[in-house]
Amino acid sequence: MQGHSFDVARHGYVNMLPGDARPGTADTAAMVDARARFLEAGHFKSVADEVAASAWRVGRAEYVVEAGAGTGYYLAETVDVLNARAGLALDISKYACRRAARAHPRIGAAVCDVWAGLPVRSGSTSLALSVFAPRNGSELRRILRPDGALIVVTPAREHLQEIVGPLGLLSVDEHKASRLDQTLGGHFELADTRRHESFMSLDRDEVRILASMGPSARHVSEEELAIRAAALAEPIVVTISVDIGTYRPRSSEGA
Repeated sequence: MQGHSFDVARHGYVNMLPGDARPGTADTAAMVDARARFLEAGHFKSVADEVAASAWRVGRAEYVVEAGAGTGYYLAETVDVLNARAGLALDISKYACRRAARAHPRIGAAVCDVWAGLPVRSGSTSLALSVFAPRNGSELRRILRPDGALIVVTPAREHLQEIVGPLGLLSVDEHKASRLDQTLGGHFELADTRRHESFMSLDRDEVRILASMGPSARHVSEEELAIRAAALAEPIVVTISVDIGTYRPRSSEGA
């Protein structure tokens, strides 16, 4: 980019945002820390396994890109299972990229705004991931090879249903399916979709951490979350329910 230079931060990631960028939607250090603690405890390991299994069914990929990668948890699992040469974690949060850069020896990380464009060469990768993340359909299509694939994970209506009400969390958008089609439909066609459901047995502190790692953390204070979590009876059985879709690039966009 003319007039800009991008340096590798001492924490191991590259910041691709221009100097005047205002990443107001980026996950905070506290949100990223909560996510790292929860994921490292293995509570969403079944989801990571399903993402990697979907990637395995697609076929070998030397390079894997995840847009909105967070801490790189799902990307690391996929790179490992595929024995991919390299993975690239993209996220607007520098705190997330700091974690992602250390998630796997073959993963690099870059801070960028997915809506402003992905810092990846066109047609350079055969596999892209979008796990609980915003989806820029045109950019994801641009970076994929014609025979590539995009794996998308979105929450189903039952996801975390036991704690949504008691903790005041954001519920799943009832128009999620139509919004997903609007975002990807002109660029991709759905090749396969699977519903994954499992259950977690959590204590009050784990429930509080789970609530703190997502967008609901912007709407309910830590103090209020702690109060609401303390009122729950342990153990707290919480549903994991997600849809995992595998998409193929359209040969002619918009067709």
